Amino acid sequence: MKTASVTMNQYLTFSLGEDIFAVDVAKTREVLDLTDITRVPGSPSFMLGVINLRGSVVPVVDLRLKFGLTPEPRTRETCIIVLEIVIEGEPTTVGAVADSVREVLDLDSSRIEPPPRIGTRLRTEFIRGMGRVDDSRFLILLDIDRVFSDDELALVQDAAEESAEAV
Repeated sequence: MKTASVTMNQYLTFSLGEDIFAVDVAKTREVLDLTDITRVPGSPSFMLGVINLRGSVVPVVDLRLKFGLTPEPRTRETCIIVLEIVIEGEPTTVGAVADSVREVLDLDSSRIEPPPRIGTRLRTEFIRGMGRVDDSRFLILLDIDRVFSDDELALVQDAAEESAEAV
């Protein structure tokens, strides 16, 4: 008799309002307290600006704005999740503002459902799946490399490079 193989993956979970999201922990470099963000003129509305991270200029995006959620005031739990994403085959560091970081969660593949076709505010092409935490609670697993279109990421990357040259 053949048994189904189950793989365990680790996800960093974070909240945006009442919704719980998760990204593959392998894509996460670190979590920072909210710091001063330098605005970059002409950048998309979801791009808050750039930060200096140990000598590197890192673009910072507001996931609430990117996902079309209502802006909320920042709290002491608001943070920046520093992610390593891939743009046109190149690794790129991006900061993502979240309301709070929750935990690192082990989730086996048998607890991941396909994304819903309807009934979500988010575009389903960047939802990897729905992680079933328990019988009544799901979290949204993001395919963070697909959250931003190539054009949006090019704008973000160009703005970061211009800011780095100005410094």
